[in-house]
Amino acid sequence: MANAARQAGKSNEVLEARVEENGSVKIKGKLADNPKNPIVLVGFSDNRNSDYHKDGWYAYKAVKAAQKKLGFSKMNLVGHSMGNMAISYMIMDYSAKKNFPTIKKQVDIAGHFNGIVGMEKDSPIDSAGKPKKMNSTYQELTKLRQVYPKGIDVLNIYGDTGKKSDGSVYNNSSRSLKYLLIKAKSYKEVKITGKGGQHSRLHENRQVDQVLQKFLWE
Repeated sequence: MANAARQAGKSNEVLEARVEENGSVKIKGKLADNPKNPIVLVGFSDNRNSDYHKDGWYAYKAVKAAQKKLGFSKMNLVGHSMGNMAISYMIMDYSAKKNFPTIKKQVDIAGHFNGIVGMEKDSPIDSAGKPKKMNSTYQELTKLRQVYPKGIDVLNIYGDTGKKSDGSVYNNSSRSLKYLLIKAKSYKEVKITGKGGQHSRLHENRQVDQVLQKFLWE
């Protein structure tokens, strides 16, 4: 997605931030002379950790390290799969801290907010995105209804390979984000169908690239 944005002329600067288990962050990449929409790719050394509060802390450390290097006060956030949980918990736990950057736009791709195929049953949602049955993680995430910062435009992208899931995450689980973000300035969903809507293919999908670029920079 970052390469697609650069090739489309939407950004000329892509850096990589790697967060170690102790919270230290190493940022690789050279700063452009005239930076245009800098992109910071974030990766965790401890990338299979299911402690979402810790994942949120990793994301926070990455944001603060990038902020120190680039000097920004506003940012957009983009997450895929587990990355969405890191973003959600970072916002819950750290967005009220002093000097935390203002979030302008947030993109969630293939988020598993209320269940994963094969691990939990699919739960229907109502028109507000509220699940009929909430798992323990989702119940914790409902705190976002109170603490989510105002003024954020949200794009929620999910895939449907034909069985109301992207093969790994139920569509209802992804779409249940809507209920959590009642304070969002705007909320939009985009469904990607067919083979390109498979969970791991969503971040390699040209249609997703185009939707993402239009939402963030046009």
